[in-house]
Amino acid sequence: MAFWNRKAAEPERRASIEDPGVQITASTLVEMLGLSGESASGVIVDIDNALGVPAIWAAVNFISGTMAGLPLHVYQKTEGGRERVKGPLENILHDAVNDECSSFEWRKYMFERTLTGGRGLSFIERNVAGRIINIWPLNPASVTVKRVNGRRLYVLRERSRTITYEAFEIIDIPFMLDADMCAAHSPILKNKDTIGLAISATTYGSRLFNNGGVPPFVMTGNFQSGAGLKRASADLEQAVKDGAKERRLALTLPAGHDIKPLGLDPQKSQLLELKKFIIEEVARIYSLPPTFLQDLSNGTFSNTEQQDLHFVKHTIKRWTEQAEQEMNLKLFGRGNNKMYVEFNMDGLLRGDFVTRMTGYATGIQNALVTPDEVRAMENRPAKGGAADLLHIQGATVPIGTQPAITPDAPPAGEDDET
Repeated sequence: MAFWNRKAAEPERRASIEDPGVQITASTLVEMLGLSGESASGVIVDIDNALGVPAIWAAVNFISGTMAGLPLHVYQKTEGGRERVKGPLENILHDAVNDECSSFEWRKYMFERTLTGGRGLSFIERNVAGRIINIWPLNPASVTVKRVNGRRLYVLRERSRTITYEAFEIIDIPFMLDADMCAAHSPILKNKDTIGLAISATTYGSRLFNNGGVPPFVMTGNFQSGAGLKRASADLEQAVKDGAKERRLALTLPAGHDIKPLGLDPQKSQLLELKKFIIEEVARIYSLPPTFLQDLSNGTFSNTEQQDLHFVKHTIKRWTEQAEQEMNLKLFGRGNNKMYVEFNMDGLLRGDFVTRMTGYATGIQNALVTPDEVRAMENRPAKGGAADLLHIQGATVPIGTQPAITPDAPPAGEDDET
């Protein structure tokens, strides 16, 4: 990719990222990068198996897809308000960030990394004149963030190369920063106990149904030897599996032997209630109303609509503001006070047709928007002329200044009948 044109350091020959004496293996690399952890349930939680939890999968895809689908534009402040800026940077942010990646794909990838590993990173490629020509998404697992002389640096180690980027070259969207403001917390690993519980519940349910719905049990009876005990246990386990496969409802036991349940069955262990609780926990982790995780158990017509507003005001607004400020800082610099980027969230707030039309009418009648601006919001062509002017209700006047109407004369503006 193009960012490899940058001068790179000599390839390192080290056994690990931090300690040359430690040999790199798949497990040590995952541990060093902080991408997994053992939960209280005994399940090793990492990003891959956490995405196997349907609620996690839905939350990550929903938020990242929403952020990727919002129109992103470049604006310039003017004396009359603001103007949308056309040009190369607008095309990069709105259409395609590089020759290989669309703007939608780039933003979705960035937020997927943020919502799973805790950080999304992209490199801003500039030409010799300092103009932005490409934006390249980076794999956060290959980047180490550190401070040198008080400055934050991003060290990329990939393909036996090491490249160091300065902060102004990197768009960085963390989920939550650590106290050193370098490391980022992963929502998945910080909540590994909850996610591990979800994985364990799914695994338990799968094994239960794989055994024909028979929970774990213990077999009692008069066994003559340890070998006989093992044979009886293996035979009974196979009989349960064969019965489930052949849909037989009866099992035979030797005389004097009996089986008793071991542990709790799904109903007593409240497996279904647990899985619903997991959805609520995941909704808390990502600040999502449960309806967006396809949980409509407590949803009604009215509160579902209110959860739509909650999603925009308290979830998407937080991510858009963070992304906008980060891009404005890295794309235009700290001293810029004219150019800025902004997500257009009008589509999320459009609501139903009647409510939308009522809002438009109120805006036009109170000189807040012009009819042509409303038509643009509805993707309709402009009419020009009076439709490009602000309007206000002429009947709204101070009391005592309204025109007088005499009983024997028609109202002003009406033709006399002759």
